[in-house]
Amino acid sequence: MKFLLTSAAAVALTTTAAFAEYPERAIEVTIPAPAGGGTDTSARKLATLLEEELGTSIAILNAAGGGGSVGVTQFMQAEPNGYALLATWNSPITTVPQVQSTAYDIDSFTPIASTSETAYTMCVAADFPAETGQEFLDELAANPGKYTYGNDGIGGTMQLAAERIFQAKGIEAVAIPFGGAGETLQNFLGGHVDIYGGSISPVLPYTETDEAKCLIVTSAAPVEALPTAAGLEELGLGDEETLLWRMVLAPAGLDTAIADRLVAAIETTVNDPSYVEFLATKGETPNVVTGDALTQRLNAEYDGLAKAAKALGLGN
Repeated sequence: MKFLLTSAAAVALTTTAAFAEYPERAIEVTIPAPAGGGTDTSARKLATLLEEELGTSIAILNAAGGGGSVGVTQFMQAEPNGYALLATWNSPITTVPQVQSTAYDIDSFTPIASTSETAYTMCVAADFPAETGQEFLDELAANPGKYTYGNDGIGGTMQLAAERIFQAKGIEAVAIPFGGAGETLQNFLGGHVDIYGGSISPVLPYTETDEAKCLIVTSAAPVEALPTAAGLEELGLGDEETLLWRMVLAPAGLDTAIADRLVAAIETTVNDPSYVEFLATKGETPNVVTGDALTQRLNAEYDGLAKAAKALGLGN
C-alpha cells in the first residue's frame, strides 16, 4: 500500500510539473475560414498577443469551406493536449449543424473562452419608407412578401437571426442567399435586394456616405457604431437576440489545468488595449465568457436557432 501511495504521489507530481511547463512547444490554431476575413484577422491579432503571453509560437492553419464545418471537422482529429486550438465564430458550432449533418456537436469540444462579439444588422437605402427600427418592422408587416433581404446563405446565421425577429412579428420577407456579407453588400448597393442583412463592419463606411441606413441590430442592446439602429430590447424582442461572436475551443477531454492556463492567457490578451482598439475598428467589443458559462451560451443559442430553422423547414 505504501508503494502504491508513493507511486501515485509521484505521478501526481510529474503531471503537475508537466502542466506548469505548458506550453513546451508551438501551438497550432485552426481557423475554419479564409484568410483575410473577420474571424481570421481577429484570430491572428489574438494569436500575436497570445504568443507573448504564453511564451511560445503559434502557427495558423486556415481551413475554409462548408460554412466553417470543413475546418472544424478537420480540427476534430487533434489530440486534447493543449497544442491544437480552434479559433472560430459561432455559426459553424451553433448554426451549421441545424441544416447539415456534421461530424461534431457542442459536446465535441472543451470550451475555453469567447473573445469578442458584435451584432448583425439590417440596413436599407436612403429612400426606404422608414426611419426607425419600429417603422421598419411596421413597413415589412404591412407589405408581406414585398421586400427582399440579402443574407449569408440558406440556413446561415443571418437568415436565422432575421427570421427569429420576423417570426415574432408575423413578418414575411423574401430571403435571398449570398456567399457572405461582402457579396450581400455588393448586391444591396447594386439595388438587387432591398435590405442588407449581415455583419456590421462591411456596411459601416456606407452609413457615413448615406448609401445605407441601418435600422435594426440583432443584439438586445443598441450598438454605438450604428446610432440609427434600434436594439431588440427597445422593440420588445430582447429574447430574440442573435450575435456574431468569436471563441477559442479545444478538443473534448482537455485537462482542466491546461484549460485554466489558456483561459487566463486569453483573458489577459483580450483586455490588452491594443486588442480592444483593434476590435473597435471592426465594430466589435471584448466579451470573455469561459467554462460552464460558455457551454450554456452555446446550448442556448443552438436551441434558439433550432427553433427558427424548424419553422423554416430547414431543420437537419
